[in-house]
Amino acid sequence: MDYHRDRDRDRDRAGYDGEHGGYERRGRPNRRNATDIGTTYVRWMQNRRAAGKASRGFETERPSASYVADILPPAAHRDRPADTIPAKHLHSSLNKVRQPVNVVKWTPEGRRLLTGSTSGEFTLWNGTGFNFETIMQAHDVAIRSIRYSHSNEWLLSADQDGVVKYWQTNFNNVQSIRAHDDAPVRDVAFAPTDTKFVTAADDTTMKVWDFASGTHESTLSGHQWDVKCADWHPTKGLIASGSKDHTVRLWDPRTSRCLTTLHGHKNTLTMVRFEPSNGVLLASCAREQNGRVFDIRMMRDVFMLKGHEKEISCLTWHPIHSSLLTTAGNDGSMFHYLLDEQNPPPGIAATLSPYDSPNPSDASAQMLYPAHRVTHAHDYAIWSMDWHPLGHILASGSNDRATRFWTRPRPGDDSYTNDRWHIGQEAAEARGTWKKAEAHRQQQEEEMEDEDEGLVDQKMPARIPGLPGLAGLPGLVKPAPASHPIGINPERAQLLDVSGFANGMPPAPPGLPDLETLKKVFGGSILPPPLVNGALPQMPNFANGVPPMPPGFAPPPGFPLPGIAAQSPTPTNGGGIRKRAPLPSQEESLQAEMRQGKFRTAR
Repeated sequence: MDYHRDRDRDRDRAGYDGEHGGYERRGRPNRRNATDIGTTYVRWMQNRRAAGKASRGFETERPSASYVADILPPAAHRDRPADTIPAKHLHSSLNKVRQPVNVVKWTPEGRRLLTGSTSGEFTLWNGTGFNFETIMQAHDVAIRSIRYSHSNEWLLSADQDGVVKYWQTNFNNVQSIRAHDDAPVRDVAFAPTDTKFVTAADDTTMKVWDFASGTHESTLSGHQWDVKCADWHPTKGLIASGSKDHTVRLWDPRTSRCLTTLHGHKNTLTMVRFEPSNGVLLASCAREQNGRVFDIRMMRDVFMLKGHEKEISCLTWHPIHSSLLTTAGNDGSMFHYLLDEQNPPPGIAATLSPYDSPNPSDASAQMLYPAHRVTHAHDYAIWSMDWHPLGHILASGSNDRATRFWTRPRPGDDSYTNDRWHIGQEAAEARGTWKKAEAHRQQQEEEMEDEDEGLVDQKMPARIPGLPGLAGLPGLVKPAPASHPIGINPERAQLLDVSGFANGMPPAPPGLPDLETLKKVFGGSILPPPLVNGALPQMPNFANGVPPMPPGFAPPPGFPLPGIAAQSPTPTNGGGIRKRAPLPSQEESLQAEMRQGKFRTAR
């Protein structure tokens, strides 16, 4: 009997419908896509083999929905980058006040995505449910670059005015420096040791800075026009830069000398990035239809990326698969390339790689074509892309004011080939794979959920020293005289400026009675009555316990009048609902505990 009672109780909680022989979902279904990579790591850790052993124990993934439970993370199949291509659209995130998204950057732990807009705002999006979390005003002008340090403890952001700001992981602004005068900072990059960083600006120069002191150490000069991008090698003292003069240059930061100049592009460079795993390859793109991949050991281009119909605006390397490279164009397209697969279209012959040529120095660069195309990823130019640290989600920010998330499709799922991101909105509507009204309604519901669940902006108003809560009021900053009648410390006393008042007294507010009228109301004196036997005398017995109002005096709003019961003020914050606020970072307190010896090992 106890078993049946518990079973019935559990079925009631789960929404069991006995008439239809199944479970019934109660409440409004959650339509928001969520991606959790934890289950794939659990399976991989449970069945993985030691290094050098066979991979038996993992069943080969097949194109069937039943193999969803067998999906493995990108780190489990480093030799199969094709399984990680993000062809599936997950979610589109939009701010309430929409601005073009210039930069997207995942936080080091991968729990949130940070975006920087043309209005100078930082926006945080949840990395699992992709919902809005919080927003803050980080810069006064457009944000151009965001970089995390290799230690994952610091964040640098650069803006259109040439200002670079230091941020902690809890987005506490520590320092602000003007890196370049009257020139936008286009890119910023950390050294492998995080002790220095480089900035690239439109004044034709790059500057190397000491991170701890924020002082300028050296200037890298040599470009003939604006420097649009820069990157520091992940393990070496080597800086790559791209300029409006159509060249890619490699620099020695110790001597500030240009080591070599790489030619090949015919227009303004838009981005240069070293491959993060090995650091051997350098990818670059410009305002043209072709991208290039250079080998720094050979000091030449080894691959040419073809397929774009418009100019290439940005690119990104996969953090785990060194042969997976993604580019994005000004027309909103997103192409994924595999460097070990040429993928030529029909009618075009395959070419030989310089690595396989008898004379690599004289061989031409190998033509590579996309392994997958997302031709309608955004409506306008894509300015930035960034991979999740675990390599399973790609985020993109565009001039269409949208931040979008992409991932690999599930086994057996081929519906993405006919969605609006691959064939366009009109074709998708004609095939019935996308409905504009339903998508608009779902977007409104998600925006309402984001507004309800969002965190409160923690920006505080400016305060006058010594007078908390009285920001901006005039006449509150005049220092007290040396000999104060009450004996207050003159250094901390703050007095009203009464030099302009008649007889040293401010005028009474309009509507209040004069002093003589108040004396008549209170029995001829407005001073406090003397003590009787050490206590205040008994108050007069006024009607309803409230003294009468002086003639011509209007009571202030909310003042309890005689004969009217006092009412409690109504809450003005939406019924007293409190929104969640971001928790403060415990990193500094943890380090303080470590310095006291309460923990044996430091992080």
